[in-house]
Amino acid sequence: MTTRFVLVEPSHAGNVGAAARAMKVMGFHDLVLVNPRRPDVLQQDETLALASGATDVLAAARSVPTLAEALHGITHACATAMTPRDFGPPTAAPRAHFAALAPQGQAVAFVFGPERTGLSNEDVYRCHVCLSIPTHPGYGSLNLAQAVQLLAYDWRQALGGFDVVPRTPAVARADGAAVDGLLAHWQQVLVASGFLNPAAPKKLMPRLRRLVQRAELTLEEVHILRGVARAVATTRGAPHGQDD
Repeated sequence: MTTRFVLVEPSHAGNVGAAARAMKVMGFHDLVLVNPRRPDVLQQDETLALASGATDVLAAARSVPTLAEALHGITHACATAMTPRDFGPPTAAPRAHFAALAPQGQAVAFVFGPERTGLSNEDVYRCHVCLSIPTHPGYGSLNLAQAVQLLAYDWRQALGGFDVVPRTPAVARADGAAVDGLLAHWQQVLVASGFLNPAAPKKLMPRLRRLVQRAELTLEEVHILRGVARAVATTRGAPHGQDD
């Protein structure tokens, strides 16, 4: 399925580079510029710097003189505009529109206007729908590359998205013996400090056991807590306890 991002008359090199980066992280690579302000914008240092590793997208990008050329091969063009038009294609929120569009398998283009003025009416009229990104009603100004990122993300999600690979480092959990050793060590220090009265212990130690078991400590965490207890004991001259 073709997905193309079209930047009409972009004026800032950094936005072009950042747009390429936004596309690549969502798995898209088809970038077309329409009459950019600087003909060499794809090779400028600022463009390459803001692309941040998406230079392959820039290398494959092309510039064309008109939007009509940029839309060759496209069957569904989506204009982006914050201000609804009285005349032209229907206006839709991206996610709702994408949910219906994604299963159709069309060749889709997202068309973004110049940074200062947005798309002209003539350019909007060439598109099948006008997408309006929902923003706070008091301030709806989006940077060009930010708008590209938002639509690229929502479109990728509509196409099925990417799986998040869980990264759970292997840890050694504390077993019963380690927990018993920790609690015995704490009990020594608590008695020595006067916090725990062995003649009337109430339920302090069972409560501490519940706390430790709820925390599901690792062996490293047990060693840390015993080190704290050892430091407290050293300061107060109490028994240090023994590591198991």
